[in-house]
Amino acid sequence: MPIDPKDIAICTSDVTGGSNPYGSIAPPILQTSLFTRPTFEDLLVGLANEKGNCVYTRGQNPTVEYLERQLAALERGEVCKCFGSGMAAVSAVFLGLLQSGDHILFLNQVYGPTLELAEHLGRFGIEFDVVMPREMDSIEKAIKPNTRLVWFESPSTMLFKVLDVRRVTELAATRGVITGMNNTWSTPLFQKPMMFGVDIVMHSCSKYVGGHSDVVAGAVVTNHELMERIFYGAFMLNGGVLAPFDAWLLARGVRTLPIRMEKHQNNGLEVARFLDQHPAVHCVFHPAMTLDQRKGIDTQLTGYSGLFSFQLETGTFADVCRFLNRLKVFRLGVSWGGVESLAISPNRGDNADYLAGQGIPAGLIRLSVGLEDVGTLVTDLEHALAG
Repeated sequence: MPIDPKDIAICTSDVTGGSNPYGSIAPPILQTSLFTRPTFEDLLVGLANEKGNCVYTRGQNPTVEYLERQLAALERGEVCKCFGSGMAAVSAVFLGLLQSGDHILFLNQVYGPTLELAEHLGRFGIEFDVVMPREMDSIEKAIKPNTRLVWFESPSTMLFKVLDVRRVTELAATRGVITGMNNTWSTPLFQKPMMFGVDIVMHSCSKYVGGHSDVVAGAVVTNHELMERIFYGAFMLNGGVLAPFDAWLLARGVRTLPIRMEKHQNNGLEVARFLDQHPAVHCVFHPAMTLDQRKGIDTQLTGYSGLFSFQLETGTFADVCRFLNRLKVFRLGVSWGGVESLAISPNRGDNADYLAGQGIPAGLIRLSVGLEDVGTLVTDLEHALAG
């Protein structure tokens, strides 16, 4: 679906990030580790509130703050904090808000390292459970007296299943549980979870926000009260700081986000439709292909990114390798969201039990459709499928 022109107008005002004291179109890069004050008394005032003052770049930096204003505005959140990676952002949320004896409930398939972090937190008395979409009716039963956080992705990792976000947040709110959502797939342009009641929105800015595969970063958008706890309880202590130059790269990426996402969407849809009709493809996992399953929640997504997956008709590890190795334009690599098209499979040849437990077909291929000529991309896939 095309981006509504009115939404583009709104995005344009958001992505500029506001004015800066120098009057420059691009934000200045304040590549400094610290900020001095004219008097010791003034320095003490700054140290007493490092969240609101630039004292040391491990806390606040004006270039990073410029990016944070952009992302907070796009997500319609009160405040944003950026991190040195997406996992640093997730870690800050978990460590800043949870304590021994607490419980996390994961919904839908989530990014693998996030679950690895949750398993690691078991050493400190934090437990977790995972509920898949087919068990949505049992979410309320899965919330325990000690559940403090419900964390989810929609669309989900690998299979891109969509949850009823408002239903999840309303259910969590009745039990006094905080909700957090990874919104990296959609970007703030195609989905604004806070408008559906989500308390915390997280992004891996390494993906579409940066858009050029040249920076690793993460972001958390939330309200002032929760950010206070995350900032002092985790961000300042863990040191997962985003460098000013990386923030500048990301701010530049945000300024082209609307036009890039429209191209990712259009290319992705055309490739998905081609695969959906190909005899060597068993099925395509793309939110646009499951509209009949999403009646009543279509307003969540206003568009689609270029990341989706499909299942080969024959799904042995040899089939997966044969297909991937025949690709010429799609390159093989982790991550996604850049201008280049990428392909990968979760099938490692020795993890059949894991895939079955996650409901992931052995012949699954994930594509990140980039900004190349879509005809060239389709031809490349056609050649690889013919092998």
